[in-house]
Amino acid sequence: MITMRLVKSEDLNHHGTLFAGRTAEWFVESGFIAAASLLNPQNVVCLKIHGMFFTKPARSGDVLKFSSKVIYTGKTSLTAYVHVEKNGGEKPLVDGFVTFIHVDEETRPSPHFLQINPSTEEDKNLYLTAKNLREK
Repeated sequence: MITMRLVKSEDLNHHGTLFAGRTAEWFVESGFIAAASLLNPQNVVCLKIHGMFFTKPARSGDVLKFSSKVIYTGKTSLTAYVHVEKNGGEKPLVDGFVTFIHVDEETRPSPHFLQINPSTEEDKNLYLTAKNLREK
């Protein structure tokens, strides 16, 4: 899934760069959209951000491209990989993983019966990384 964001002045911190809290909001939202494309959004809740690694700052006027995909599934969990690029750059501005849980009407974990079968080398590596996150 692809989402785009324009960094505006209200998104900046006291250094004039994109506030990490705003980035986290957009990061989780992007991962949620990927999970909700596979399941009813009413039954998906965020469990954990497994890290957002920043490689460079974003400033007002930058356009950010959030690419997300569910890369790993457990019995009730889904882990999305989120990759953020700035102004079409090659190196990611931010990347990391977010895990969501499929829940029932009482917000108890509920099996989703989804399975991910990675096909590309990149997806296989992301799958293994996400699988290892479960053990931490």
